Amino acid sequence: MIPGIERRANLTGSAWMVAAMAAFSIEDVFIKAASASLPVSQLLVIFGAGGALVFACSALLRGERLVSREVASAPMLIRVLFEVLGRLFYVLAIALAPLSVATVILQATPIVVVAGAALVFGEQVGWRRWSAILLGLAGVIIIIRPGTESFSLLSVLALLGMLGFAGRDLASRAAPASLGTSILGLYGFLSIAAAGALYSAWEGATFVYPDGTTWLLLLGAVVVGAAAYAGLMKAMRTGEVSAVTPFRYTRLLFGITCGVVLFDEQLGLPVVAGCGLIVVSGLFILYDGARPGQGARL
Repeated sequence: MIPGIERRANLTGSAWMVAAMAAFSIEDVFIKAASASLPVSQLLVIFGAGGALVFACSALLRGERLVSREVASAPMLIRVLFEVLGRLFYVLAIALAPLSVATVILQATPIVVVAGAALVFGEQVGWRRWSAILLGLAGVIIIIRPGTESFSLLSVLALLGMLGFAGRDLASRAAPASLGTSILGLYGFLSIAAAGALYSAWEGATFVYPDGTTWLLLLGAVVVGAAAYAGLMKAMRTGEVSAVTPFRYTRLLFGITCGVVLFDEQLGLPVVAGCGLIVVSGLFILYDGARPGQGARL
């Protein structure tokens, strides 16, 4: 690619990534606010069904088939399973735990994806990246602080959600290339609805008819969530992976700001320190993977 064109593509892709991360943070705010008056299981069902409807319409407008043999492939079934786990535990985390802490823990996803790619797909990960992976995981441990008085099982919910999303991303790498963004989004949001339906049996909450404000929050979550997903796909397909992916960490800024400003959350030193380790680890993995002869892995 011509250097000038490549530079513009990277700038455009980076802008899409920042916009997507901002939108994901706003989605989290809508979901956390709606969870104050709605059972989590019901919230997941409505949110998932709404997002699925958006992507189903998008797929039909593009002339894509909603059901095909590729949809029932093993990687897609595994992807759905991890999507259910990731979404369920992450939504529980942002509903019950501080939004800022859940957002920070979520940023370890790319680090776990790199480790998983080495273990599952046999990708080459040298000692430098393994060291960075361990550094990032140490940051997660500092945040959740197991074995101390500050330890909270609510932080584990965010950790389980992060592992679910990492598994989903790994399964997406093996998903049939013929499946477009709209189809992946459709089944991703259907997985969210399925997670809510499954959790409803455990939660045992009675049905609550949303009031006008809650409906607006749910509508906002669906619209912004679908836009965020589309923006993320646009970013990853516009610029170079090594140039665009670091801007994923802008979600930290947006998520922490929303938690502090909108929900009056306080950041302790362990959260700040752990956040720093996760970001340094992720950026080093990207830098090392983008060196000549290495290839970007994220």
